[in-house]
Amino acid sequence: MKRALPVLVLSVAGLIPVWRYAPSHDTGSSPAPARAAAPASTPSASSSGGTTTTVVSGSLVDTEKGPVRVEVTFDGDEIASVRMLQQPDHPQTTAAVPKLIEETLQAQSADIDTVSGATVTSDGYKESLQAALDAKG
Repeated sequence: MKRALPVLVLSVAGLIPVWRYAPSHDTGSSPAPARAAAPASTPSASSSGGTTTTVVSGSLVDTEKGPVRVEVTFDGDEIASVRMLQQPDHPQTTAAVPKLIEETLQAQSADIDTVSGATVTSDGYKESLQAALDAKG
């Protein structure tokens, strides 16, 4: 009887994470590789005060969570801003996008870290971003 109470308490403590676990809504049995569905758009440029601002859309990347497409604004050769044109409607994606954009602005390239918990979206983001960088030249 002395062991019954600790066993009961530890069993309940061990089951709490199982009860709180929220599985992903992925229905596929194996991850599908991200693939580009549309080519990157051609750059559009405008000149203001000696610097050239160029806006380039990356390719549409179809991921298992949904489509991803970015738009990059360049100020000369520097990445001035990044905007998501399309993104999956998923909680992890919503949290990951600001982190991805911040890292892109710091790195000034597509060589950025994947956001934990949003790997699929991060990979699609990086692929679309790289397509935009390649289109800019």
